[in-house]
Amino acid sequence: MFYLHMNAIVGLAGMIAALMLTRRWPHNKRYLLLVFNLGFLLLYSKKLFVFNLAYVALNYVAFLALCRLTRYRRTAFIGAIAANVAAVSMLRFYGMGALQSPLFDVVITLGLIYTVLKVIDALYFAYFLKRDGEAKPLDYINYLLFVPTFTSGPILKFRDFIADTKQPYRVDAPLFEDCVKRIILGLFKKMVLIPGMSYTFHLVLDRPGPLHTHETLFLMAWFYLWIYIDFSGYSDIAIGFGRLLGYTIPENFKKPFTSPSLTQFWRNWHATLGDWFRDHIFIFFSRKTPTRLTAAGLSLLIMLLMGLWHGFTWLYVLYGLYHGIVIAIESYFDWSTVNKKKVSKAYFWYRVALTQLLVMFGVVVYSGDTHTVLRIYEGLLRLPSF
Repeated sequence: MFYLHMNAIVGLAGMIAALMLTRRWPHNKRYLLLVFNLGFLLLYSKKLFVFNLAYVALNYVAFLALCRLTRYRRTAFIGAIAANVAAVSMLRFYGMGALQSPLFDVVITLGLIYTVLKVIDALYFAYFLKRDGEAKPLDYINYLLFVPTFTSGPILKFRDFIADTKQPYRVDAPLFEDCVKRIILGLFKKMVLIPGMSYTFHLVLDRPGPLHTHETLFLMAWFYLWIYIDFSGYSDIAIGFGRLLGYTIPENFKKPFTSPSLTQFWRNWHATLGDWFRDHIFIFFSRKTPTRLTAAGLSLLIMLLMGLWHGFTWLYVLYGLYHGIVIAIESYFDWSTVNKKKVSKAYFWYRVALTQLLVMFGVVVYSGDTHTVLRIYEGLLRLPSF
């Protein structure tokens, strides 16, 4: 995350000022943003800069080919996606230390896990729209390397980014005020709340002796709130800066704590990630109205892939399976949605409470630390002795 460094904030502020000063230039967003995105990466890491130039160039060739090919389009489409998934998987192994090479280090994987999702979205766009989906190289580069969302989302859709690119730069006083407040809120979450929450979590977790039920429940609830504040803080900053740069960044969190089912929870929590998997997997494989069994199976597959997207470990596989099984059950028995207007308040809030308990029970797996997960779960049924 770039935003916690003062140099990055100053750089973004300078870019916003440059856009405001050149607002009469019709193409200021496109060209100034290209210089800024590339310059930012170059100053951050020359290795990261070179890698991303090569990665973007190769994918732009595949993107153009899909727009223009008249034969073997499906083969090219599947091949381009497979190549990207293979590349990001290999680099993730390097980042985890499972593979070693002097050419790669952790910085190379920076932003790649989000960039590959944008690459695939652009490939879908090219495949289905053909020549109507063509985009200029500078717009494609800006889309993939857009600094505010480069490392942590929210995930922009290619069609939305290109639509914003065609609009002149407009930031009025009310929008400027709202965005600045949003950035300050995000920085407050990240720099004030999160350090304190981290300290409290580890103070309870690392105390001598085994944990007990009340401590385990506290840690589960606390960690759930912690990652919400952490992720939503990232999103607040990205949305604020992105909109000040002239692009509409979608909301990533839509009141997830009032979701009455796990299906709706994932439409409200990290919403752009859930939308991406639904758009590119569920809808693609179920263009006709799917049966309940098919929908349940696809839901399980999607959550398993989302678990693997977070990390190539058994913890994330189990995390994906856990959520996938629950969502598959909801889908099969038609429990995925609850209309608040058609059910009693008691039933609605019962479903909300049940959903939050299900999320809280599995959320510690998201820490990715096997020792932490086992220590917390071991204390779940250990009552304190008096």
